[in-house]
Amino acid sequence: MKKQLTIFLVLFLMFAATAQVQVTSGKVQRFENFKSKLIDARNIDVWLPDGYSEKEKYAVLYMHDGQALYDAQSTWNKQAWEIDEVAGKLIAERKTQKFIVVGIWNNGPKRHPEYFPQKPYESLTQIQRDTVTAQLQKAGRTKDIFKPYSDLYLQFLVTEVKPFIDKTFSTKKDQKNTFVAGSSMGGLISMYAICEYPKVFGGAACLSTHWPGTFSSDNNPIPNAFVDYLKKKLPNPKNHKIYFDYGDQTLDALYPPLQQKVDVVMKAKGFTNKNWETKFLPGENHSEVAWAKRLDIPLLFLLKNE
Repeated sequence: MKKQLTIFLVLFLMFAATAQVQVTSGKVQRFENFKSKLIDARNIDVWLPDGYSEKEKYAVLYMHDGQALYDAQSTWNKQAWEIDEVAGKLIAERKTQKFIVVGIWNNGPKRHPEYFPQKPYESLTQIQRDTVTAQLQKAGRTKDIFKPYSDLYLQFLVTEVKPFIDKTFSTKKDQKNTFVAGSSMGGLISMYAICEYPKVFGGAACLSTHWPGTFSSDNNPIPNAFVDYLKKKLPNPKNHKIYFDYGDQTLDALYPPLQQKVDVVMKAKGFTNKNWETKFLPGENHSEVAWAKRLDIPLLFLLKNE
C-alpha cells in the first residue's frame, strides 16, 4: 500500500507540475527547484514531442529563459517563443530530426551576470570594468559592482543539467546532437557555451544577440572584447553550426553594426553557409513574438533532417 501511495504521489506531483504549462503540441515535464552545487536552484521545463518513446533516441536543444518558451499566459509579458507549436510542426512534417527541448529558467535579477560571457569581461582593464558597471547601473540592471559568473552557469548546464537529462530521457548524448539556443543575453550565453564547450555542443542559435552587453553604444568596451574573444575561441567549423540573427527595431536597433563585425570574424575563421548563418530581418523588434515568428529558421538550420 505504501509503495502504491508513493507511486501515486510521484505521478500526482508530475501531473501538477506539468499542468502549469499549457502547450499545443507534445507535453512539458517540469522539474521544480532543480538543485545545483554551483548556482541557485531554478525550474527546468522539458518539452517532449508528440509520440515521445523510450524506444527512440532524441537530439536535445538546451534553451535559456525557460519560463518564456511555451505558454504566453504564464509569462510576465504574455509573450512566448511558442516552441512547442513550432518544433512540433517541424517534427511532424519530418523537416527536422526528433528532438526534445530543455528550458532552463533564468534567475530574474541575476540573469545578467549569469548570461554575460565571463572571460571577455575579465579581459577588460579595471577602468573598462568600471564603465560597464556604470552603464548597467544607469540602466537599472544592478546596484552593485557588476561581476559576471557565467562560467559557473555553463558548468551547471554541462555537469549537472545535461547528465540528469541524459539519464532521465532517451537522448542522443553526443556533441553532434546537442544544441544550445537563446535570445538577447540568452544569445550571448549560447555563443559562449559553444566556444567554451565545443566538445559538448554541436550547434548554437543566437537570436538578437545582445552584443553591447550593456545598453549603450557610447564608450562601451564590451563589443570589441567579444570580437577579440571570438577570434581566439570560435570552435572548429568542420563540426559546429552557428546561427545569428537581428532586427533593427527597439533594442535590436543597436545590433546591426556589431553583428557585422562578428560576421567578419566568422568568415575569417572558416565558417561558410554550410555551417553558419546570419539573418538580418528589417522591421523586426526585440520580443518573444518576433523570435517565435522566425524560430523555424534556426531550428531547421541546426536540426534539419539530412
